[in-house]
Amino acid sequence: MRVLTVIPARFGSTRFPGKPLAPILGKPMIRWVVEGALKSRSDVVVATDDERICRAVEDLVECRITPSSLPSGTDRVFQVARDFPHEVVINLQGDEPLIDGSLLDVLAEHLDKDTDIVTPVKKIGYRETSPGSVFVVTDINGFALYFSRSPIPYHRDHENPEYLKHIGIYVFWKKSLERFVSLPQGRLERIEKLEQLRALEYGLKIRVVEVDFSGHPVDYPEDIERVEKILRERPFR
Repeated sequence: MRVLTVIPARFGSTRFPGKPLAPILGKPMIRWVVEGALKSRSDVVVATDDERICRAVEDLVECRITPSSLPSGTDRVFQVARDFPHEVVINLQGDEPLIDGSLLDVLAEHLDKDTDIVTPVKKIGYRETSPGSVFVVTDINGFALYFSRSPIPYHRDHENPEYLKHIGIYVFWKKSLERFVSLPQGRLERIEKLEQLRALEYGLKIRVVEVDFSGHPVDYPEDIERVEKILRERPFR
């Protein structure tokens, strides 16, 4: 089973323009993401709308230019993945500088014939919830029932509730990715502004895997300082 990790990296981020090239300890963020992904067993390619991002990683991996008009990172991933022979495609966002390649391998191992998409979560307590987090509830077999920006499920009688915090990495069968990008937005996706709800609304099966990885995506410039602090505390970089 051949696995392709595609890293979508758009220069024109609304919240943080030029984000993939933002320096983290003197190195562009996109290089941190690529170097982490290269520690997996998958092949790695960057999909971007800007030559500057390609130049930042061209000594490490192949980089493909994709139209800036594409509506989402997932569409950017498929635009590139369709040209490769791999059966499995990982969508790894270009703003996860702390990614560990071994996590990608673990997730890919959970993709089976009964599953369209695999995605990770981390169990957290109430005090660890924060604005911007996304939560998920699952059935007894570990498949997602619903994703929400609200903490779910609602714990009516418990003082110390636990939640499954979603981490935005997705492993697709290529045929499931092709189906996903062909679907129109669903009602729930429009309400919550969560792309993964489109998959659930149209009957795709999302397997949820609990992992020991928090994920520290860079959404705003102030997130850089937090990530640099974590990196400085690592024994090896």
